Amino acid sequence: MPEFILRKTMIFIEDIHHDGGPIQKQPRRRAAIVALVKNPFVGIFEDDLQSAMDDLKPLGLVMTDRLVEAMGGVDGIDGYGKAGLVGEAGELEHTALWHVPGGYAMRARLGEAKAIVPSSMKIGGVGSRIDIPLGHINAAYVRSHFDGIEVGVPDGPKADELLFALAMSWGGRIHHRMGGLQSQDIIGEDGLR
Repeated sequence: MPEFILRKTMIFIEDIHHDGGPIQKQPRRRAAIVALVKNPFVGIFEDDLQSAMDDLKPLGLVMTDRLVEAMGGVDGIDGYGKAGLVGEAGELEHTALWHVPGGYAMRARLGEAKAIVPSSMKIGGVGSRIDIPLGHINAAYVRSHFDGIEVGVPDGPKADELLFALAMSWGGRIHHRMGGLQSQDIIGEDGLR
C-alpha cells in the first residue's frame, strides 16, 4: 500500500464579470483545488500502478468537498475537469493515478454527471503551471463550456512529488456565442449530447 503523504493544498477562485463585452449580472465562477503529495513510485518502475488509485480515493473526496464548498455548494456547478503534474523524478504514467480518484469523486458529489471528465497531464519542475480543461458535466459537446483554468504552486511539485488538481465552474464562458449544443438542450443519455 503506497503512501501519498500530503504536503499542502491550495484553492483558486475566479469570478469573471466580463471579458471585453457587457458586464454580466451573474459572474461566472471557476475554481480549482490542488494537492501536493509525495510520489511513492520515484526511482522504481512499478508494473501495477492501477491498484494505487484506491489509495487516492479519500484525497479525491476531500478535495472535491473543499472545492464544492469554495464554489458555494453544488447548485449551479455544471463544468468540471482534472489534471496531474509529476515532478521530474517521476514518470508521466504516475499522473494517470488521478483518473479514477479525481473523476469519480466529483461525479459522486455532483450527482448525475454523465460526461467524461476532461483531463491534462504533464511532467514539470518546481513552479510549473498546468491548464485544467473544463467541460460540461453532462454533455461533452456543449461548446460554451470548453474552457480551462491555469494553476500552479510556487514551491512544487518537487522532483519526488505529484500535484493533483480538480476544477469546477458555473455556466459557460462569460460571452460565449459559438453556437452548438446549448445546456438546456442536453439529452444526457451518453455523456456526449
